[in-house]
Amino acid sequence: APDTPKNFSCQTQDMRIVTCTWSQGGSTYLYGKKMSFSLFASVPPAPFFDRSSQKMVQCTPSCSKQCACSWDIGQQTVWNVTVTVENPLGKKTAMDVFNVNHRIYPTAPFQVWEKCTDTEITLHWNYQSNGIELFCQTEVLHPDGKVELHNSSDVHSPHRSITMGGLQPYTEYTVRVRCGAAKHFWRWSEWSRARTIRTEEATPSGKLDMWREITPVLGGRNVTLFWKQTPGFRANGRRILYEVTWEKLEDGSRPESISLSSVYNSTRIFIDNHCYRISIMAMNDVNVSLASVLVISRATDNSTSIFSTEELNEEQVNGTDDGIFISWKPRYIYDSYIIDWCNFPKLQPCDLQWKRFGPNTSTAVINSGAFVPGVRYNFHIYGSVADRATLLEKKTGFLRELPPLLDPIVDKVELTFDAVTLFWDSYLTNESQSGFVRGYHVYVSPIEENCSLEGSEKHILSDDSELCKYTIENPEEKRYTVERLMSNTKYKLVVKAYTGGGETPIDEFIYIDTPYNSNMLYFLFLLVIVPTLVAAICHWKKKWVNECCCPAIPSPNKSKVLSFKEFKVRSLK
Repeated sequence: APDTPKNFSCQTQDMRIVTCTWSQGGSTYLYGKKMSFSLFASVPPAPFFDRSSQKMVQCTPSCSKQCACSWDIGQQTVWNVTVTVENPLGKKTAMDVFNVNHRIYPTAPFQVWEKCTDTEITLHWNYQSNGIELFCQTEVLHPDGKVELHNSSDVHSPHRSITMGGLQPYTEYTVRVRCGAAKHFWRWSEWSRARTIRTEEATPSGKLDMWREITPVLGGRNVTLFWKQTPGFRANGRRILYEVTWEKLEDGSRPESISLSSVYNSTRIFIDNHCYRISIMAMNDVNVSLASVLVISRATDNSTSIFSTEELNEEQVNGTDDGIFISWKPRYIYDSYIIDWCNFPKLQPCDLQWKRFGPNTSTAVINSGAFVPGVRYNFHIYGSVADRATLLEKKTGFLRELPPLLDPIVDKVELTFDAVTLFWDSYLTNESQSGFVRGYHVYVSPIEENCSLEGSEKHILSDDSELCKYTIENPEEKRYTVERLMSNTKYKLVVKAYTGGGETPIDEFIYIDTPYNSNMLYFLFLLVIVPTLVAAICHWKKKWVNECCCPAIPSPNKSKVLSFKEFKVRSLK
């Protein structure tokens, strides 16, 4: 059997013809037999209406994607409509009772045109009212995708209009309009054809953000000016030019100026060593914007002298997940702070960037899509008051440190029998490195056994061999002496620089052979050779030695003293 008609409704656009529509429903799977549709419209019975005014209409629907049936209502406003769908297996009906005044579906507005200023659009349109009071709604599509709806309130004029304000100058908007019955609203009409409208030009709004880079040259200074549009700046015109003006403040000389196309965001000018005022304005076909101003002090002043920057120590800063963290000591005499840096410090030009901060700010996280690990970025912090900037601090850091690009090359070795001194004086620890060089590690081990030198740490390689490790925490110390080595032994050594990102793996060694211990040879000579030599000599001169060291003891009986004549001394013989 067929389905009950779905989405059954009736409406009118002109208060003369009523059209009822409905969906056919799903397939009945009854092949060879078509469904039949019929619509019967009548006036509801008394007591609500006079029977003499009743009207009955039978309509044959036409069906394609959906079914529709229309008839002329004459003077009758209230109708009882029944639609019937039938096949040999059954029939289904749907009913609708309505007042035509409550089922008005207006036609779409037409002949839409506009008048506009720099901030307003007045939209006009016509429609077929057929005596119906309508109110209309206008849709405004902004360039950023935002949609605004504006309702009109005048329901009596056949020529309708609405004014939409608060728009941006020289900006394209897409507008369209639709209408509905002012009384007993049923549904909106279809949208009118959309129109794309551009507002008129106006004076550029806001100011440009300007910064500078000063380079001393013979006879003065080269000043490279950079500018960018702030979030509140709008060109408000079809074409825009930048006008840069500079004038000497001390002698009232005539200002100089240049105009640049909108494709430029920097220029270079030459000034002498006097104080200058530099300004930039954006200019379109209507007017010029407010001026952004920088004051460049005399070359002898610390605020612009390039040589004064050398007196500031460069402090190391650390990267975070969000960028590079910068902090500075606040000075309350300044009304703002500026931090500048280069996105590509190894290139020329380096793509100078800058960011401004309020007077109560003393920390910032600088981030950029151009920042990459292993590249050193230098930051200058300026204080600004009365358009005059003074360099306050210098910072340097990495988004993330990496191990050194190159390891130290040992260019000199001094050997003794129990020590070796290594030199790597040519190693650089400057901005070419991919991290701050914090110090060095010296690794040493005998070739044929593990190392166990006193005062060292153990370091295990991937092949489970052991090395002795010595740490040098001063990156400027570029020599080291390894002591307590064994003489006449072959050693392998390597020097590795390390940063906050660690060090590279060990893959190459230098090899040394400690000499024999000359003190041991001398001791051996004294202990063995000399006694042996003395013994040989003594054996060779045995008789002489015996006579000198062990003479023969004479017999007293052979002494000549016994052959003396006897004499008496005081009666003693």
